Amino acid sequence: MRGLACLLMFQTHAYDSWLAPAERQGSLLRYSQLLGTLPAPLFIFLAGFSLALGLDRMESKGPAGKRAALAFAKRGFGILGLGLLFRVQEWAIGYPWAPWTDLLRVDVLNTIGLSLAAAALVPLLAAGRWKRVALAAAFAAAIAMATPPLWTTHKPTFLPWWLASYINGGHVAYEPTGWLFPIFPWTAFAFAGCAAGLLLTRSMRAGRERAMIAGLGAAGVGLWFLSGWLDALPVRLYAVYDYWRTSPNFFLRRVGLLLMIMAVTYLWCAVKPGRWWSPVQQLGMTSLLVYWVHIEFVYGRFSIMPRRGSTALQASLGLAIITVAMLALSVIRTRMKSRDRKGATPKPSRSG
Repeated sequence: MRGLACLLMFQTHAYDSWLAPAERQGSLLRYSQLLGTLPAPLFIFLAGFSLALGLDRMESKGPAGKRAALAFAKRGFGILGLGLLFRVQEWAIGYPWAPWTDLLRVDVLNTIGLSLAAAALVPLLAAGRWKRVALAAAFAAAIAMATPPLWTTHKPTFLPWWLASYINGGHVAYEPTGWLFPIFPWTAFAFAGCAAGLLLTRSMRAGRERAMIAGLGAAGVGLWFLSGWLDALPVRLYAVYDYWRTSPNFFLRRVGLLLMIMAVTYLWCAVKPGRWWSPVQQLGMTSLLVYWVHIEFVYGRFSIMPRRGSTALQASLGLAIITVAMLALSVIRTRMKSRDRKGATPKPSRSG
Protein backbone atom coordinates (compact mmCIF):
# COMPACT_ATOMS: atom_id res chain seq x y z
CA MET A 1 0.00 0.00 0.00
CA ARG A 2 2.90 2.38 0.67
CA GLY A 3 4.37 1.54 -2.72
CA LEU A 4 1.03 2.27 -4.36
CA ALA A 5 0.92 5.59 -2.53
CA CYS A 6 4.41 6.37 -3.89
CA LEU A 7 3.36 5.67 -7.48
CA LEU A 8 0.24 7.81 -7.14
CA MET A 9 2.33 10.56 -5.55
CA PHE A 10 4.87 10.53 -8.38
CA GLN A 11 2.25 10.97 -11.10
CA THR A 12 0.40 13.68 -9.18
CA HIS A 13 3.50 15.76 -8.58
CA ALA A 14 4.93 15.21 -12.07
CA TYR A 15 1.89 16.35 -14.02
CA ASP A 16 1.15 19.19 -11.59
CA SER A 17 4.69 20.55 -11.83
CA TRP A 18 5.49 20.01 -15.48
CA LEU A 19 2.37 20.41 -17.61
CA ALA A 20 2.23 23.67 -19.57
CA PRO A 21 -0.82 25.94 -19.11
CA ALA A 22 -2.37 24.79 -22.39
CA GLU A 23 -2.05 21.14 -21.31
CA ARG A 24 -3.62 21.79 -17.92
CA GLN A 25 -7.07 22.23 -19.37
CA GLY A 26 -7.48 18.62 -20.48
CA SER A 27 -8.62 15.49 -18.73
CA LEU A 28 -5.08 14.24 -18.00
CA LEU A 29 -4.46 16.71 -15.18
CA ARG A 30 -8.01 16.34 -13.89
CA TYR A 31 -7.71 12.56 -13.50
CA SER A 32 -4.18 12.89 -12.18
CA GLN A 33 -5.35 15.24 -9.44
CA LEU A 34 -8.24 12.91 -8.64
CA LEU A 35 -5.77 10.06 -8.06
CA GLY A 36 -3.65 12.55 -6.15
CA THR A 37 -6.24 12.64 -3.37
CA LEU A 38 -5.13 9.13 -2.30
CA PRO A 39 -1.43 9.23 -1.32
CA ALA A 40 -1.75 11.39 1.81
CA PRO A 41 -4.67 9.39 3.29
CA LEU A 42 -2.82 6.18 2.46
CA PHE A 43 0.40 7.25 4.17
CA ILE A 44 -1.38 8.55 7.28
CA PHE A 45 -3.76 5.56 7.48
CA LEU A 46 -0.74 3.24 7.29
CA ALA A 47 0.99 5.15 10.09
CA GLY A 48 -1.87 4.22 12.40
CA PHE A 49 -1.97 0.70 10.98
CA SER A 50 1.74 0.24 11.69
CA LEU A 51 1.15 1.27 15.30
CA ALA A 52 -1.37 -1.56 15.68
CA LEU A 53 1.05 -4.08 14.18
CA GLY A 54 3.91 -2.86 16.34
CA LEU A 55 1.75 -2.95 19.44
CA ASP A 56 0.78 -6.55 18.67
CA ARG A 57 4.44 -7.54 18.33
CA MET A 58 5.36 -5.87 21.60
CA GLU A 59 2.44 -7.37 23.51
CA SER A 60 3.32 -10.85 22.30
CA LYS A 61 6.07 -10.60 24.93
CA GLY A 62 3.86 -9.19 27.67
CA PRO A 63 1.79 -6.09 28.53
CA ALA A 64 3.18 -3.10 26.65
CA GLY A 65 0.58 -0.33 26.72
CA LYS A 66 2.67 2.47 28.21
CA ARG A 67 5.89 1.19 26.68
CA ALA A 68 4.33 1.04 23.21
CA ALA A 69 2.76 4.48 23.60
CA LEU A 70 6.13 5.99 24.51
CA ALA A 71 7.92 4.21 21.67
CA PHE A 72 5.45 5.31 19.01
CA ALA A 73 5.18 8.84 20.40
CA LYS A 74 8.98 9.15 20.15
CA ARG A 75 8.88 7.78 16.63
CA GLY A 76 6.11 10.19 15.67
CA PHE A 77 7.95 13.23 17.00
CA GLY A 78 11.07 11.99 15.21
CA ILE A 79 9.17 12.02 11.92
CA LEU A 80 7.87 15.50 12.79
CA GLY A 81 11.48 16.57 13.23
CA LEU A 82 12.32 15.19 9.80
CA GLY A 83 9.36 17.10 8.39
CA LEU A 84 10.67 20.34 9.86
CA LEU A 85 14.14 19.57 8.51
CA PHE A 86 12.61 18.92 5.08
CA ARG A 87 10.97 22.37 5.16
CA VAL A 88 14.36 23.94 5.96
CA GLN A 89 15.89 22.11 3.00
CA GLU A 90 13.11 23.23 0.66
CA TRP A 91 13.40 26.82 1.80
CA ALA A 92 17.20 26.81 1.41
CA ILE A 93 17.01 25.39 -2.11
CA GLY A 94 14.32 27.91 -3.04
CA TYR A 95 16.20 30.87 -1.53
CA PRO A 96 15.92 33.82 -2.21
CA TRP A 97 12.53 33.33 -3.91
CA ALA A 98 10.96 31.19 -1.19
CA PRO A 99 9.37 33.26 1.62
CA TRP A 100 10.52 32.51 5.16
CA THR A 101 6.97 31.48 6.06
CA ASP A 102 7.50 28.32 3.98
CA LEU A 103 9.63 27.08 6.87
CA LEU A 104 6.42 26.67 8.89
CA ARG A 105 4.19 25.07 6.29
CA VAL A 106 2.29 22.03 7.54
CA ASP A 107 3.44 19.39 5.07
CA VAL A 108 2.49 15.73 4.97
CA LEU A 109 5.60 14.56 6.86
CA ASN A 110 4.73 16.87 9.75
CA THR A 111 1.24 15.42 9.89
CA ILE A 112 2.36 11.80 9.64
CA GLY A 113 4.60 12.39 12.64
CA LEU A 114 1.91 14.16 14.67
CA SER A 115 -0.65 11.52 13.68
CA LEU A 116 1.56 8.68 14.87
CA ALA A 117 2.25 10.50 18.15
CA ALA A 118 -1.47 11.17 18.62
CA ALA A 119 -2.42 7.56 17.84
CA ALA A 120 -0.03 6.49 20.60
CA LEU A 121 -2.77 7.66 22.99
CA VAL A 122 -4.78 4.55 22.11
CA PRO A 123 -2.56 1.98 23.90
CA LEU A 124 -1.89 4.52 26.66
CA LEU A 125 -5.55 5.21 27.51
CA ALA A 126 -7.14 1.83 26.86
CA ALA A 127 -6.35 -1.78 27.66
CA GLY A 128 -7.86 -4.67 25.74
CA ARG A 129 -8.29 -5.01 22.00
CA TRP A 130 -11.96 -4.02 21.74
CA LYS A 131 -11.62 -1.00 24.01
CA ARG A 132 -8.71 0.19 21.89
CA VAL A 133 -10.66 -0.32 18.67
CA ALA A 134 -13.56 1.67 20.09
CA LEU A 135 -11.27 4.44 21.34
CA ALA A 136 -9.43 4.72 18.00
CA ALA A 137 -12.74 4.87 16.10
CA ALA A 138 -14.08 7.48 18.53
CA PHE A 139 -10.98 9.65 18.06
CA ALA A 140 -11.33 9.38 14.27
CA ALA A 141 -15.01 10.35 14.40
CA ALA A 142 -14.40 13.25 16.79
CA ILE A 143 -11.62 14.73 14.64
CA ALA A 144 -13.69 14.37 11.46
CA MET A 145 -16.76 15.97 13.04
CA ALA A 146 -14.77 18.86 14.54
CA THR A 147 -13.20 19.74 11.18
CA PRO A 148 -16.01 21.77 9.48
CA PRO A 149 -16.36 24.49 12.16
CA LEU A 150 -12.59 24.74 12.63
CA TRP A 151 -12.27 25.42 8.89
CA THR A 152 -15.17 27.89 8.68
CA THR A 153 -17.14 29.39 11.57
CA HIS A 154 -14.68 28.76 14.41
CA LYS A 155 -11.25 29.34 12.90
CA PRO A 156 -8.58 29.53 15.62
CA THR A 157 -7.61 33.11 14.79
CA PHE A 158 -6.70 33.71 18.44
CA LEU A 159 -3.60 31.55 17.94
CA PRO A 160 -0.37 32.58 16.18
CA TRP A 161 -0.80 31.81 12.48
CA TRP A 162 1.86 29.11 12.44
CA LEU A 163 0.13 27.24 15.26
CA ALA A 164 -3.35 27.80 13.85
CA SER A 165 -2.06 26.34 10.60
CA TYR A 166 -1.58 23.00 12.36
CA ILE A 167 -5.25 23.09 13.35
CA ASN A 168 -6.87 23.88 9.99
CA GLY A 169 -4.16 24.60 7.43
CA GLY A 170 -4.83 28.35 7.40
CA HIS A 171 -1.15 29.29 7.14
CA VAL A 172 -0.32 33.02 7.17
CA ALA A 173 -3.78 34.36 6.25
CA TYR A 174 -5.74 32.01 8.56
CA GLU A 175 -7.63 30.85 5.47
CA PRO A 176 -7.63 27.03 5.19
CA THR A 177 -6.26 25.61 1.95
CA GLY A 178 -6.51 22.19 0.37
CA TRP A 179 -2.78 21.78 -0.21
CA LEU A 180 -1.71 21.70 3.43
CA PHE A 181 -2.17 18.82 5.87
CA PRO A 182 -3.47 20.07 9.23
CA ILE A 183 -4.42 17.91 12.21
CA PHE A 184 -8.10 18.39 11.35
CA PRO A 185 -9.06 16.24 9.46
CA TRP A 186 -5.87 14.38 8.48
CA THR A 187 -4.99 12.83 11.84
CA ALA A 188 -8.36 11.04 11.79
CA PHE A 189 -6.98 8.73 9.09
CA ALA A 190 -4.29 7.50 11.50
CA PHE A 191 -6.88 6.59 14.11
CA ALA A 192 -8.94 4.82 11.44
CA GLY A 193 -5.85 2.88 10.38
CA CYS A 194 -5.11 2.02 14.01
CA ALA A 195 -8.63 0.64 14.48
CA ALA A 196 -8.37 -1.45 11.31
CA GLY A 197 -4.94 -2.73 12.33
CA LEU A 198 -6.15 -3.71 15.79
CA LEU A 199 -9.02 -5.68 14.27
CA LEU A 200 -6.70 -7.41 11.85
CA THR A 201 -4.07 -8.40 14.42
CA ARG A 202 -6.77 -9.89 16.63
CA SER A 203 -8.11 -11.96 13.74
CA MET A 204 -4.58 -13.07 12.77
CA ARG A 205 -4.06 -14.55 16.22
CA ALA A 206 -7.38 -16.36 15.93
CA GLY A 207 -6.56 -17.71 12.46
CA ARG A 208 -9.27 -15.62 10.75
CA GLU A 209 -7.09 -13.14 8.90
CA ARG A 210 -8.70 -13.61 5.47
CA ALA A 211 -12.21 -13.37 6.88
CA MET A 212 -11.34 -10.10 8.62
CA ILE A 213 -9.77 -8.65 5.47
CA ALA A 214 -12.93 -9.57 3.55
CA GLY A 215 -15.03 -8.03 6.30
CA LEU A 216 -13.03 -4.79 6.29
CA GLY A 217 -13.30 -4.61 2.50
CA ALA A 218 -17.07 -5.09 2.74
CA ALA A 219 -17.21 -2.45 5.46
CA GLY A 220 -15.37 -0.13 3.09
CA VAL A 221 -18.05 -0.62 0.46
CA GLY A 222 -20.69 0.06 3.11
CA LEU A 223 -18.96 3.28 4.23
CA TRP A 224 -18.75 4.44 0.61
CA PHE A 225 -22.51 4.18 0.15
CA LEU A 226 -23.28 5.42 3.66
CA SER A 227 -21.34 8.58 2.83
CA GLY A 228 -23.51 9.24 -0.22
CA TRP A 229 -26.71 8.53 1.71
CA LEU A 230 -25.78 10.90 4.54
CA ASP A 231 -24.77 13.58 2.07
CA ALA A 232 -28.20 13.37 0.39
CA LEU A 233 -30.09 13.94 3.65
CA PRO A 234 -31.79 17.35 3.88
CA VAL A 235 -30.60 17.85 7.48
CA ARG A 236 -27.39 19.82 7.93
CA LEU A 237 -25.40 19.83 11.18
CA TYR A 238 -23.04 22.64 10.19
CA ALA A 239 -23.53 26.27 9.26
CA VAL A 240 -21.13 25.77 6.33
CA TYR A 241 -21.18 22.39 4.61
CA ASP A 242 -18.50 21.50 2.08
CA TYR A 243 -18.61 17.81 1.15
CA TRP A 244 -15.33 17.71 -0.79
CA ARG A 245 -13.14 19.54 1.73
CA THR A 246 -14.32 19.24 5.31
CA SER A 247 -17.40 17.04 5.53
CA PRO A 248 -17.28 13.98 7.84
CA ASN A 249 -19.28 12.27 5.09
CA PHE A 250 -16.36 12.67 2.70
CA PHE A 251 -14.06 11.32 5.39
CA LEU A 252 -16.28 8.23 5.60
CA ARG A 253 -16.02 7.75 1.85
CA ARG A 254 -12.25 8.03 1.86
CA VAL A 255 -11.89 5.60 4.76
CA GLY A 256 -14.18 3.23 2.86
CA LEU A 257 -11.95 3.52 -0.17
CA LEU A 258 -8.83 2.89 1.93
CA LEU A 259 -10.38 -0.29 3.34
CA MET A 260 -11.26 -1.46 -0.16
CA ILE A 261 -7.70 -0.75 -1.33
CA MET A 262 -6.38 -2.73 1.62
CA ALA A 263 -8.54 -5.72 0.69
CA VAL A 264 -7.46 -5.57 -2.95
CA THR A 265 -3.76 -5.26 -2.11
CA TYR A 266 -4.06 -8.17 0.32
CA LEU A 267 -5.59 -10.28 -2.44
CA TRP A 268 -2.85 -9.18 -4.85
CA CYS A 269 -0.14 -10.17 -2.36
CA ALA A 270 -1.90 -13.48 -1.68
CA VAL A 271 -2.01 -14.58 -5.32
CA LYS A 272 1.45 -13.26 -6.28
CA PRO A 273 4.07 -16.00 -6.18
CA GLY A 274 6.39 -15.32 -3.27
CA ARG A 275 9.52 -15.56 -5.41
CA TRP A 276 8.41 -12.69 -7.65
CA TRP A 277 10.09 -9.40 -6.94
CA SER A 278 7.60 -6.56 -6.65
CA PRO A 279 8.71 -3.04 -7.60
CA VAL A 280 5.65 -1.64 -5.82
CA GLN A 281 6.58 -3.35 -2.56
CA GLN A 282 10.18 -2.25 -3.08
CA LEU A 283 9.14 1.41 -3.25
CA GLY A 284 7.02 0.95 -0.15
CA MET A 285 10.06 -0.22 1.81
CA THR A 286 11.77 3.16 1.32
CA SER A 287 8.78 5.48 0.99
CA LEU A 288 10.30 8.25 3.11
CA LEU A 289 13.52 8.30 1.09
CA VAL A 290 11.85 8.39 -2.33
CA TYR A 291 9.40 11.03 -1.12
CA TRP A 292 12.24 13.22 0.09
CA VAL A 293 14.38 12.85 -3.01
CA HIS A 294 11.82 12.96 -5.83
CA ILE A 295 10.46 16.34 -4.71
CA GLU A 296 13.70 18.07 -5.70
CA PHE A 297 13.65 16.59 -9.21
CA VAL A 298 10.00 17.40 -9.78
CA TYR A 299 9.29 20.70 -8.02
CA GLY A 300 12.74 21.87 -7.02
CA ARG A 301 15.63 23.68 -8.65
CA PHE A 302 16.84 20.39 -10.14
CA SER A 303 13.61 19.58 -11.97
CA ILE A 304 14.34 17.19 -14.85
CA MET A 305 11.58 18.70 -17.03
CA PRO A 306 10.61 22.33 -17.70
CA ARG A 307 8.22 23.36 -14.94
CA ARG A 308 4.85 24.47 -16.33
CA GLY A 309 6.40 24.13 -19.77
CA SER A 310 6.04 20.48 -20.82
CA THR A 311 3.66 18.69 -23.12
CA ALA A 312 1.70 15.69 -21.87
CA LEU A 313 4.16 13.40 -23.65
CA GLN A 314 7.20 15.12 -22.12
CA ALA A 315 5.66 15.05 -18.66
CA SER A 316 4.82 11.36 -19.04
CA LEU A 317 8.41 10.66 -20.10
CA GLY A 318 9.65 12.57 -17.08
CA LEU A 319 7.29 10.56 -14.87
CA ALA A 320 8.73 7.31 -16.25
CA ILE A 321 12.28 8.55 -15.61
CA ILE A 322 11.48 9.62 -12.04
CA THR A 323 9.74 6.34 -11.27
CA VAL A 324 12.63 4.22 -12.56
CA ALA A 325 15.20 6.43 -10.82
CA MET A 326 13.38 6.25 -7.47
CA LEU A 327 13.02 2.49 -7.83
CA ALA A 328 16.77 2.20 -8.45
CA LEU A 329 17.48 4.42 -5.44
CA SER A 330 15.18 2.23 -3.34
CA VAL A 331 16.99 -0.95 -4.40
CA ILE A 332 20.38 0.59 -3.65
CA ARG A 333 19.21 1.70 -0.23
CA THR A 334 17.81 -1.70 0.79
CA ARG A 335 20.92 -3.49 -0.45
CA MET A 336 23.15 -1.14 1.52
CA LYS A 337 21.09 -1.76 4.64
CA SER A 338 21.24 -5.51 4.06
CA ARG A 339 25.01 -5.39 3.61
CA ASP A 340 25.38 -3.32 6.78
CA ARG A 341 23.37 -5.86 8.76
CA LYS A 342 25.41 -8.76 7.43
CA GLY A 343 28.67 -6.97 8.14
CA ALA A 344 27.73 -5.98 11.68
CA THR A 345 29.91 -7.56 14.34
CA PRO A 346 27.75 -9.71 16.61
CA LYS A 347 27.87 -8.85 20.28
CA PRO A 348 29.63 -11.43 22.42
CA SER A 349 27.20 -13.57 24.35
CA ARG A 350 27.20 -13.37 28.12
CA SER A 351 27.66 -16.67 29.88
CA GLY A 352 28.04 -17.87 33.43
